[in-house]
Amino acid sequence: MKIRKKEKQLKSPKIHVMKVGIHRKWVIFLWILLISSVAFGIYKNFTAINRHTVHETKVIEKQVIDINPIENFIKNFAKVYYSWKNNQNVIDQRTEALKGYLTKELQDLNIDTIRRDIPTSSSVNDVEIWKVRQIDEHEYAVIFSVDQLITEGDTKKAVNASYEVGVYMDKAGNMVIVRNPTICEIPVKSGYEPKAVENDGTVNGGTTEEINVFLKTFFKLYPTASKEELSYYVKDNVLKPIGKDYVFSEMINPVYRKVGNQVQVSVSVKYLDQQTKATQISQLDLTLQKDKNWMIVK
Repeated sequence: MKIRKKEKQLKSPKIHVMKVGIHRKWVIFLWILLISSVAFGIYKNFTAINRHTVHETKVIEKQVIDINPIENFIKNFAKVYYSWKNNQNVIDQRTEALKGYLTKELQDLNIDTIRRDIPTSSSVNDVEIWKVRQIDEHEYAVIFSVDQLITEGDTKKAVNASYEVGVYMDKAGNMVIVRNPTICEIPVKSGYEPKAVENDGTVNGGTTEEINVFLKTFFKLYPTASKEELSYYVKDNVLKPIGKDYVFSEMINPVYRKVGNQVQVSVSVKYLDQQTKATQISQLDLTLQKDKNWMIVK
């Protein structure tokens, strides 16, 4: 009895292990959930939207439009529109000619602009086109000026005015004026004055005298010089023969500035034009360099 009791004490207690069968419903559910998650992840990986920002560059090709036909159309129109006489036949001819330029609406609008009892006559000396601006695919705005000679009795006077009109041009190139001449402004003289170029003291007196002698010799020769003669003064044909009957008079306000081993020259050169007998003043910007002798290199 004692031996058996001792054997019983030596035996390890038996641990109860819970076994889960692979066919139980909730295990099957977990497997289905796992497989579904993996499959969904793979699907999203292949079908995911690329959210990277794509910067598109849109190239717009500008069409070169030949505006010469438009300019000629407006010039011819202006010569008709701004010319008249206090004569019924001439006025009727003008009205008929304008049908070749104006829409029916504008023809009706202009019917009484020149009356039979008008006391003046007008002739057009010149028409200048200042600007042609495209409004849309077929319509253009044109700014032009007209020089007229107005006669009233024995009095004559020159008149200048500027206008803007609207022109429609179809695909075939046919044109019609769709907006009546409307008074406007044209560009006038700007108040801009460029900064005067001055000597900066980088060219000493000796070098200045050398360059003066060189340039005076060159400018005397330049108007009538051949290509071979110019090659002694000018490098790589930077100045070409001009073949003019000019007589050198003087250099005006030459300005010298040294840049590296070169000297930049700004100078006005006075010539007498033997054909017109007028004085011709050329403004030149030259670059000189000295190897053995001075040469114009730019």
